[in-house]
Amino acid sequence: MSTVDLCEPAQRVRVLPGLTRAVLFDLDGTLVDSAPDLAGAANDMRLQRGLPALGFAQLRPMVGAGARGMLGLALDIAPGHADYEALKNEFLDRYERRLTQETRLFDEMQATLDGLAAAGLAWGIVTNKAERFALPLTQALGLQAGARAVIGGDTTPHAKPHPAPLLEAAKRAQVLPEHCVYVGDDERDIIAGRAAGMQTVAAAWGYLGNGKPVGAWGADIVISRPAELLEVLGVA
Repeated sequence: MSTVDLCEPAQRVRVLPGLTRAVLFDLDGTLVDSAPDLAGAANDMRLQRGLPALGFAQLRPMVGAGARGMLGLALDIAPGHADYEALKNEFLDRYERRLTQETRLFDEMQATLDGLAAAGLAWGIVTNKAERFALPLTQALGLQAGARAVIGGDTTPHAKPHPAPLLEAAKRAQVLPEHCVYVGDDERDIIAGRAAGMQTVAAAWGYLGNGKPVGAWGADIVISRPAELLEVLGVA
């Protein structure tokens, strides 16, 4: 097993069989690879303005930062600029039109979800993606049928790294937070999970951003493939 234990010997990893009753997932970069459609929307805006398309490898790490990250890289514009809100709305409209054009579940993810269900573990989704996008996307990919909860960035008054969305998901799943594992590909996912009193798993196959390396986020454990989650939980 290629799982990396990040804990000191005196503080063994808390993700243990028997403790977990539910697994909650971030959406973009963890459950689904939405980078092609988000990058496509950003490049559509560049092309319309006579700018060359950026390479996918350049855009992919910023997907987790949403419209702010994509516009910052694609058009060098940030919140506070006079044109930012109009460009943000344009980006979101373009993205909505191609929401599921290329977006897919990551390899092994469907089998991982099936494995959790077969083991009697609930699972759900907690994303900072607004419900406007999160609900139709999860519906189109067949995720809503099995998810005990789908929480968007505007479902509660706070978004991650605040713990409120994770606590709402646990409530809907009827599982205590301390019996939940939260899996995400951004440091804010780990911050939110820890603040909610959940076990945390960092998804090293995700977008990861341009901040600290994944091993420095403070997750209970880092996994490099979705299927490793079943091994960690002892249900492989």
